[in-house]
Amino acid sequence: MTLTTLRETWGQCLRHHRLIAVLRTDSPELAITLAELAAQAGVRLIEITWNSTQPERVISHLRQSLPHCWVGTGTVLTPIDLQQALACGSQFCFTPHTNPLLIEQAVRANIPIIPGALTPTEIVTAWQAGASAVKVFPIQALGGVTYIQALQGPLGSIPLIPTGGVTVQNAAPLIQAGAIAVGLAGQLFPPAWVQSQDWPAIHQRIQQVVNSLVDPT
Repeated sequence: MTLTTLRETWGQCLRHHRLIAVLRTDSPELAITLAELAAQAGVRLIEITWNSTQPERVISHLRQSLPHCWVGTGTVLTPIDLQQALACGSQFCFTPHTNPLLIEQAVRANIPIIPGALTPTEIVTAWQAGASAVKVFPIQALGGVTYIQALQGPLGSIPLIPTGGVTVQNAAPLIQAGAIAVGLAGQLFPPAWVQSQDWPAIHQRIQQVVNSLVDPT
């Protein structure tokens, strides 16, 4: 698969689904429960952060139990992290930073890689290095929706995924401002609801966000 084809395939997926559910937990069993709950509510992109407990176990399980979803990883920091993530079946990879060596490694493996960047220089550097999209992180640091809007003029051709400050309330406005997708973590899985195992409330919350973002076509 060429870099262009990889970007197009990943871009089509993002434009159709829009929402990435991000899970970071100390319990593999809880991560599996929440990921499967998110999938039941309509999420098709699930990220298990590499600094979770036993992320490889969780990802391997979800690849089997959720064949209709894209299951990937995030918070990948080193080439070894990426190699291990690929070995357990990760279908995409997010990083909090831009490292050209990691981008090159992922492109060689034909896996979408979405490095973190914040300034225009960082965003362009990541894209020109071969990123499949760019994670704008942390989005709240530079104004959220207004920052994504401001980037559209010079950088509108680069697919941007804001994280780190995305909320249930601003997710749709971020898409309307030009983001190709958004990543949400605790906003989808409120800790108090998780602790009380209020699965119906979490399901309803996720479903509402999915319905507000997913492209109907």
